[in-house]
Amino acid sequence: MRVFLTGAAGFIGYHTSMRLLQAGHHVHGYDCVNSYYDPKFKYARLEEMGKFKTFSFTKADLCDAAALKSAYETFKPDNVIHLAAQAGVRYSIENPHAYVDANLIGFQNMIELVRNNKPANFIYASSSSVYGGNKKLPMSESDDCSNPISLYAATKMSNELVAKCYSHLYKIPSVGMRFFTVYGPFSRPDMAMFKFAELMRKGEKIPVFNHGKMIRDWTFVQDIVDGLMASLAKPEFGQVYNLGKGKPDFLADMIKLLEENIGIKADIEMMPMQAGDVEATNADVSKAHANLGYTPKVHLKEGIEIFGNWYRSFVMNQR
Repeated sequence: MRVFLTGAAGFIGYHTSMRLLQAGHHVHGYDCVNSYYDPKFKYARLEEMGKFKTFSFTKADLCDAAALKSAYETFKPDNVIHLAAQAGVRYSIENPHAYVDANLIGFQNMIELVRNNKPANFIYASSSSVYGGNKKLPMSESDDCSNPISLYAATKMSNELVAKCYSHLYKIPSVGMRFFTVYGPFSRPDMAMFKFAELMRKGEKIPVFNHGKMIRDWTFVQDIVDGLMASLAKPEFGQVYNLGKGKPDFLADMIKLLEENIGIKADIEMMPMQAGDVEATNADVSKAHANLGYTPKVHLKEGIEIFGNWYRSFVMNQR
């Protein structure tokens, strides 16, 4: 396959690209390599991907429609995986324009290219945040998603609606993946597991919101990639799927396992709930299992061991 993959320098983009490259496919990565977090992590990922002759790369912004069109039409992909986005619930409150640019304008630029070129498949990143203030657990694709509680969630729900509309109007395949709390090696420094590890290493307090009453469906990144690969082999029109572990864990349990794996005791500071956040996430993955054969395999204990090994070697040993 020839896969055009946006957000290639990002966490999930890197692992997805590596899976494709290791299988012998051609990947063209597209990423602006911005400074939302330390770009050294992005360049380290790009360095690993660059070891494959079947990898090529364009450094440009999604809002640069001309650059995006040039990269796309030069590469001539037969499949598109669109993972590039401005991520993070809390940051969307501080910098809303970044979300409008990347997640709305950038998404529109990408799907217009898809409309005009019609690849075999168009898979894009959505988020568990689209479930907003819903109290029902587990969260199912059929649940009402009309109550987003962050701008990030609103932009992701918008992506789903636009993709469904384009599939209906222009008969293009589109599949949105609602990712649930993804973690693993090379994860983003702003994500809870990495952030907590860094604070522990520095001897600083860990802010634990909602006074520790938080539950998350921690999903190992290679399970996420399994879901993306299964969808890549099965084009669908206007579809969405949950990609999660399906078995949530308490935040306190994650911190305990992290302490054991990096060998540092956490100094916890209990905090009130933050605006835009939710108390619990729990994916109903029965639809992805039935239609894609998606079966998450990595439990939290095993996943944190893998993350801890990477963190000690890549982060702690290089500081």
